[in-house]
Amino acid sequence: MTITNPNGSSVVTGHPMLRMAGVTKYFNGRAACDDVDLSVAAGEIHGLLGQNGAGKSTLMNILLGLVRPDRGVVEVAGRPVTIRDPNDARAQGIGMVHQHYSLIPTLSVWENIAITAKGRVRPDRITALVEQTSARYGLEVSASKRVGDLTVGEQQRVEVVKCLIDQPKLLVLDEPTAVLTERESHALFSMLGQVVDGGACSVILISHNLAEIRSVAHRTTIMRDGRVVSQVVPSETSVAALARHMIGHDLRNEPDVATAIGADLRTDPAPVSAAAPAGTPGLPPALEIEEATAFLPGGRRALDALGLHVRGGEVLGVAGVEGNGQKWLASLLSGALSLHSGRVRVRGTNVRVSKPGAMRSAGVAVVPEDRRESGCVLDMSVADNIAFAALGSLARRGVVSRRRVLALAEKLVEEFQISVASLDQPMRSLSGGNQQKVVLARELSTEPGVLVLAQPTRGLDVGAIAYMHERIRAAADAGVAVVLISTDLNEIMQLSDRIAVMYRGKVRGETTRAEADPEKLGLLMGGVHA
Repeated sequence: MTITNPNGSSVVTGHPMLRMAGVTKYFNGRAACDDVDLSVAAGEIHGLLGQNGAGKSTLMNILLGLVRPDRGVVEVAGRPVTIRDPNDARAQGIGMVHQHYSLIPTLSVWENIAITAKGRVRPDRITALVEQTSARYGLEVSASKRVGDLTVGEQQRVEVVKCLIDQPKLLVLDEPTAVLTERESHALFSMLGQVVDGGACSVILISHNLAEIRSVAHRTTIMRDGRVVSQVVPSETSVAALARHMIGHDLRNEPDVATAIGADLRTDPAPVSAAAPAGTPGLPPALEIEEATAFLPGGRRALDALGLHVRGGEVLGVAGVEGNGQKWLASLLSGALSLHSGRVRVRGTNVRVSKPGAMRSAGVAVVPEDRRESGCVLDMSVADNIAFAALGSLARRGVVSRRRVLALAEKLVEEFQISVASLDQPMRSLSGGNQQKVVLARELSTEPGVLVLAQPTRGLDVGAIAYMHERIRAAADAGVAVVLISTDLNEIMQLSDRIAVMYRGKVRGETTRAEADPEKLGLLMGGVHA
């Protein structure tokens, strides 16, 4: 079998490293995977595309032994295998970096990795392995840091290193660059190219960044509604065609196509409107943060004299390399981080941010960066998750009316096009895109004056990204002051009227969208005045 690399060179391979044939899995009478065939050659980086709910996760969970198929065959390196659990998968040389990490926050990085280490646990040896592997990838992981003190992006880097230490034959990466910087992404893919070059390892790359798939993957399998709908050579297929395969129709009527398909800013910049709204002139900002300084337990500085403002009808994009205070800015605006000094004003009034519920009472709604961790309760129903922000209005004499809860949930599910089988189904059963829609619907239902969105499209598919962008614009058009915190420069430049860049807990620089330049923003993100 011959594979053509994205750079034009060819790799000749023998038996497939992985073959899955006729794989089928039903949940409650519905096929999550329906007669799926997937073949990954030795030495290949194989892309796996599909919207949330297309069946990708179920297929990979079968491969990892987390789900048992109803029927189908799995072969690794030409031999049929039965994978009953993750230990079987690991024994076969299969490793996966999941999009949602499974680390223990109270333990250090090396202790988390030691949990799955083979043989005698030696802290010095594990620490050395972590440092060597992270240095090789350019992922900047410190073995001694406590996982709970790391940002979401840093934690996912730990998961990458944890898996790669085992040197697997087949490595599955689920959205590995969603929380990585551009430099880290390039380093990761450069290393993957070297690993697969000898044919000893193959990679399955699950990504919603279509430009990334085109530049990295040799071949790509595309799933929709539980079935394989096509297999393409992505370097010979346009991003628009890839998107069409994924969703089953063109996105030509969507305003967010360039961003949703992961277009490269340097070659396909997002269009800039000559009349981009910049809030209502003459009115005071809806949100003002002045000289905000905050510390974490242990004395580490989270925010350093941070200052920014945003007016109603305006989208303020907050850019920066992961780990420079964006997480703590969102925590401050949700009331989860107390100020050491400085102040926060909403609609001209000082808000005591440390008082529980004060920010929400002031009219600030927050969509957190980790919807599963802090945006919803996974084991509670869709209806209950939607109702959290409006319990006061849903209660009579202190007792919440179930009828009112279901009525509100039904209204918002329809309005926000949330795909559910039942309002009573648990949140964890929804796709990532539908979970994010529930969180957004809940927050917007409070009719906030300020909407804060932290990494709102991380891990979402092309259709869900376009939908989220449409809703963000609609909120600003309705007069809401929007704070968009994102590490995706395409997203920031596409949606923002103004862009503020954070570096080490403070705003390093600011620019308008019309004047924004990727190179200038990159310098600011690195702490260099452009």
